[in-house]
Amino acid sequence: QVQLVESGGGLVQAGGSVRLSCAASVRTFNMDIYAVGWFRQAPGKGRTFVAGISGSFSNTNYVDSVNGRFTISRDNAKATVHLQMNSLQPEDTAVYYCAARRIPFGNSVFYTENDYSYWGRGTQVTVSS
Repeated sequence: QVQLVESGGGLVQAGGSVRLSCAASVRTFNMDIYAVGWFRQAPGKGRTFVAGISGSFSNTNYVDSVNGRFTISRDNAKATVHLQMNSLQPEDTAVYYCAARRIPFGNSVFYTENDYSYWGRGTQVTVSS
């Protein structure tokens, strides 16, 4: 079983940057066969897709509201996925979750909660105006 742990959240001013990390509990975890996504949940709202990265070829996709500001990337040697968040806005305030799904092959990015099998417990990002 895969366990994921998010880190890097905190308080940041609008316009600032934060880099989140999502680490697998086993550092030899083979990220090449897992798609990984970042989701977020704002207070009183449901959890929504933010960014995703595919397996071997590392295709990426982003929700429109963060496209151009956020970057998802892999460090497979450390079994870690990062979310670099720039130009943060108060609307980005949320608990951020990473999730992983084992894939047999391919370069797909997945966008819904039901697509993922493994979840971290989240890290809070608060953006002040």
